[in-house]
Amino acid sequence: MGNDSAGIERRHPVMADVAKLAGVSHQTVSRVLNGAPHVRPGTRERVLTAIRELDYRPNSAARALVTRRSQTLGVVSFKSTLYGPASMLDGIEQAARSAGYSVSVTSLRSLDGRSVQEAVDRLRDQGVEGVVAIAPQISAVSAVAKLSSSVPVVAVGPGSQSRVPMVSVDNRSGAEAATRHLLDLGHRTVHHLAGPAGWMESRDRQEGWRSALEAAGAPVPRVEPGDWSARAGYQAGLRIAELDDVTAVFCANDHMALGLLRALHEAGRAIPGDISVVGFDDIPEAAYFTPPLATVRQDFGELGRRALELLVEELEGGAPARPHVRIAPEMVLRRSAGPVATRR
Repeated sequence: MGNDSAGIERRHPVMADVAKLAGVSHQTVSRVLNGAPHVRPGTRERVLTAIRELDYRPNSAARALVTRRSQTLGVVSFKSTLYGPASMLDGIEQAARSAGYSVSVTSLRSLDGRSVQEAVDRLRDQGVEGVVAIAPQISAVSAVAKLSSSVPVVAVGPGSQSRVPMVSVDNRSGAEAATRHLLDLGHRTVHHLAGPAGWMESRDRQEGWRSALEAAGAPVPRVEPGDWSARAGYQAGLRIAELDDVTAVFCANDHMALGLLRALHEAGRAIPGDISVVGFDDIPEAAYFTPPLATVRQDFGELGRRALELLVEELEGGAPARPHVRIAPEMVLRRSAGPVATRR
């Protein structure tokens, strides 16, 4: 015979169960859950103990009606498998959970003004308390700046010319550091494999590269165009391999550096003996390239934490003390960059 209890659904505990076990009123449990003052420490502890014993989970919808807080944040994200935007989203989600918020994510294929506004409106209709917008493209930064919204909005991306609070990596200083590192190794100049037009990261990293060369009085070569992909890096590498005067290349991201390394290996060019290569991002695989890739590391977890800090400041009723926060990246030294070789 089967177990008589089979198929009987176990009832989830409700607030009345907590009140009964703790020996208090329903209203007292509610006050403890909502962090209300004037609850005796002993009473609060009995309620919390009962909650743990019963594994009670408050009804979030009912709680929102009482506190007028949904504890939910919206994120407008760029639909992309690129490491940067995807890691920004992960950093924001991790930081939100640590701060006690749930997250509702809307991913867009296009970051034009209308799409971004509609996404924010949908999130607002869901009752989110604030919105974080990932804005890696120039068009996205412009769209976020023009938003009309009754909830606070914080942007995460490389821009700083925005009327909304923004957190960004200092891409320009990172590119300057990468270029200076190669110059300090004795290279006469540094070539640059750039990201696609329309991306602020591309613009800022190209400006940083150019600024470092000009400050050192080094020649500024023609920019090699790219699109963030390993394929673009490979195609650029085939062209670069035929140029005898190239000894150092700064790539705007690590995936293009991977393709570049493959093309140079196939052409018989030694890395770093013939050509040194530096990337940007420090993707998890960068340390396992052949050779391990020197690169510029971005702290996406810190991006998420800082964005949440700005948003919480706004939620608590005040303008952020620092509406634009720039996070310095870190140069990671590995074997793909070395001293310029003596030419025979």
